[in-house]
Parts: sequence; structure tokens; C-alpha cells
Amino acid sequence: KMFALVKRRGLAAAVGLGFTSASTLGARSMCKPTDIEAFDYVVIGGGSGGIASARRAAQYGKRVCVIERGADRDEGTGSRRGGGLGGTCVNMGCVPKKLFYTAAAHAEMVETAKGYGLDLPHVPFDWEGFKERRDAYIERLNGIYKGNLAKAEVEHIEGFGKLVDKKTVEVNGRRVTAENILIAVGGRPQMPDVEGKEHAITSDDFFDLPHQPKKVVVAGAGFIAVELVGIFNALGTKTSLVCRGAKVLRHGFDPIVQDVVNEELDRTGVDMRRENQVSAIKKGADGKLTVKLADGSSIGEVDQMLFAVGRTPVTEGIGLEAAGVETDEHGFIKVDEYERTNVPGVHALGDATNTAWELTPVAIAAGRRLADRLFGGEPNARLEYETIPTVVFSHPPIGTVGLTEPQAVDKYGQDGLKIYKAKFKPMHYAMCEMDKKVPMAMKLICHGPEEKVVGLHVVGVGADEMLQGFAVAVKMGATKRDFDHCVALHPTAAEEFVTMAPWGMKEGKPWLPGTLRP
Repeated sequence: KMFALVKRRGLAAAVGLGFTSASTLGARSMCKPTDIEAFDYVVIGGGSGGIASARRAAQYGKRVCVIERGADRDEGTGSRRGGGLGGTCVNMGCVPKKLFYTAAAHAEMVETAKGYGLDLPHVPFDWEGFKERRDAYIERLNGIYKGNLAKAEVEHIEGFGKLVDKKTVEVNGRRVTAENILIAVGGRPQMPDVEGKEHAITSDDFFDLPHQPKKVVVAGAGFIAVELVGIFNALGTKTSLVCRGAKVLRHGFDPIVQDVVNEELDRTGVDMRRENQVSAIKKGADGKLTVKLADGSSIGEVDQMLFAVGRTPVTEGIGLEAAGVETDEHGFIKVDEYERTNVPGVHALGDATNTAWELTPVAIAAGRRLADRLFGGEPNARLEYETIPTVVFSHPPIGTVGLTEPQAVDKYGQDGLKIYKAKFKPMHYAMCEMDKKVPMAMKLICHGPEEKVVGLHVVGVGADEMLQGFAVAVKMGATKRDFDHCVALHPTAAEEFVTMAPWGMKEGKPWLPGTLRP
């Protein structure tokens, strides 16, 4: 049941659709169903991208409202349909995932602590207590989002927003209009159409699990599947990973990264079922699942079957047809480089679009720049969808920015490239036994006579925290000689990027890096 909840002008949104809390039901429900209230900017979706764009527009003195469907669930399956303020990232994505990752990282330290004189016991993970604290943390974040929107004087309407035409949105019988409308409704995980799929869960449902499963099967080969497998495995769940290809992370990640992550999955005991697919899921009288695979094999005594096989946009029912907004064959909203749809005044960004960058910081950056263009007198403002840094909280973590080596070869040809790479066991594991040492690998992909860095990739302990500064350098057009010119921080793993051999060379000869040459 939908409750209209209109906060005073000051709340705003994140990435989802639209709802508000029933606690203020009727507080401002004076509008008749036929009334149309005018705003400068209407945002459908209260997740990261929607909130960022709404708040940015409000900074320009514009009257803005955000429509967010709230944290509702499918009545049949119980699965989430809307995340609530903060969208997927805050409620069932980046934030709770990072908390789980950190818990798993602490568990892994038990394995390496002995080398440093701390012989720690293996204790069971308190899933229930952790979940309670995690949920409380997320609830506090929701409150912060709500408070920030109030400070920004963005009106928050809780309800399911639907386009009536290209200038009007209806929510809970109330109609709002604006010359500029933003669709930032996000996406949700796909559930493949396999026999017994009603017994499976998705990556969103992972965060609702009340207890830790003893045995789990995860299907998928992308970063979400890899992250969840790493969490389960490190926390002591017997884990199988089913992927269609010979490797995970085959798309969008450099081979040096792929190799290390795949090797570590094997080394840490994950049951890898490569070049395979789930064909059926059977549930026994005891509640245990049997997962049947395409090659005829099966995995029995399974507590949870989880699919992480891609995401789909949450655009059904929001009135795209009424506004004339075009989508591609997969339902993603078509946009150009300025986040414009085919309908003037209707914009879209984030996971619901065909930009193929389903990342929270990308949606935030795009949303802010869109508001700059629409309301800040910056006609050329847009997010440049090149050289976007990405981290994956795998085990070990990944940092990557720019082109992979195969992408660089496709773009520039092999002759125009110079590749620098290193693979080693970082000092973090210096006192540990050999079988406890996790490798680190790094690669610089350079192009042209000046050896401009067009790709930088790292996998290993600390890679996630290491990348941000290097991403700035790559974005600014740094060259290998710029890296060589920087004094190393020692002893760190990151220093490898500024000392990578051959150091201070040009065309095979010694060459003074920097700007001090005559």
C-alpha cells in the first residue's frame, strides 16, 4: 500500500523510484488530484545519482523535488523492489558490502597473524550480531541522507513516480511538473529463468540473510559474484562458484588482474565450476538444495543458491511510453553523452541507462554535472566516460583505471604501446609462511613517444586504497617519466608504480625524468 509523504522543501533523494515515511502521512496532502504543482527540477529516484543531482540543482537556487518509492518489497517473493533513500548503494550495495568485506578481511588476518607473533584462534563469525549492527549503521545513513536533503531544501515525496507526459509526473494522486525531469531509478539483479529459481536468491537478497549459510553456490563471473564469493569463503561458508567462462572477470579487467584473482580463488579453496551453468535447483524435504549443472554434475546439501548474473533497469511502470522515452532492447534508457534522452527536457542517468557504467560514483558525478549544465550556465558540462577508476573488493582487492592491455592494443596498435608490469609478494606478508602470502601484481600501459599512461592496474592487499591518487595522475595525463620523477614512499607496495623498471629510460637509454634537463 502506498502512502504519500511529502517532506518540507529540504529533503531530496538518492537512486530508486519514490516514497516517504508514513509517520508524516497527511502532513502536506492538501493538493487535489487535479492540481499540478510546478518545480524547476523533478527527480524520479532517491539513490546516489538522483540525490546528487537534486542537491546540486538546489545549490543554484532552484525548486527541486525528489520522488522515492521507499524500501518496499514484492508481496509475492519478499524481495526488495526499492532501496529507500540512498538507493542500492547505501541499502543493499556498496556500503553493506564493504562492511561485510571488512569483516572478511579481519577473518583472513587470523591466517597471517601467526607470522607476526599472534597465534589467534579461529572463532565462528557472529552473523546475527554483525547483521544487527550493520542494519543500525545503514539506518543511521538513511537519516543522514534525509537530513542533508532537508538542509538542501529539496522536497521529498515518497511514492511511486510515473510520467504522465514529458513534463508531468504523478505520485500518489499528486501531480508535479517541471521543464526538466531526471529519471534515476536504478536497477535490480536479474533472476535467470531456470527450473527451481523460486528457491534461489539474488545479490540484493544476500543482505537479508538472517543466518550464515554453511554451504552456498554462487553463479556469476562479474565483480559482484566475485566479491560475494570472497566474503562467504573468508567467513567460513563452504563456497562454490559457477561461471560460464574459463575465468571470472573476463570483461573489462586486465589479464594480469584476472590471473591473480582466479589463482587466489583456487588457492583459498573455492569450489570452482568453470565453463558451466546452473540448469535446475531442487529442494528436498529437509530444506536443503541440490544444484544441477549443465555438464550433468550437481552440488548437494546446499543452504543457499545465489545468482549474480547481471542487472536490469527498474523502468517498468514509470510511464516511459507516455513521455515517448526510448529504451534499448534490454530496457535501458538511451542517453547521449549529456544524459539526454530522445525527449527534450527528460534526462536519465545511472544504472537505468545504456551508459554501461553501473557504479555509484559515476551516477553521482553525472548527476552533479547535469545540474551544472541545466542550471549553472555550463553548457558543456558532462561526465567524461573515459578514464573512470574502479575498485573491486575481491580477495585480494583490485584497482583499475583506463584501458586494459587488450583495449589499448585495439585502440592504438601494439607498436605504439610500452607495457610495464611487476608481480611480487608484498612486505605485508614478509613474516608469514609461503602458503599464506598473497601475491600483488601491477601494470602500467603507456602510449606514444612520451609514454602517456593510458591504463593502470593493480591487484593485491591495499589496492583499493592505493588507486585514488594514481587515478588523478592518469586523469591529468601523466607519463611514465612523471611517475619516475616522483619520489617513492618506502617501504610500501605503492612505490612499485614510481620505481617500475626500467626506471629513467627513453628509447633504451638513460633519461633524466622530470623538468630539470637543460
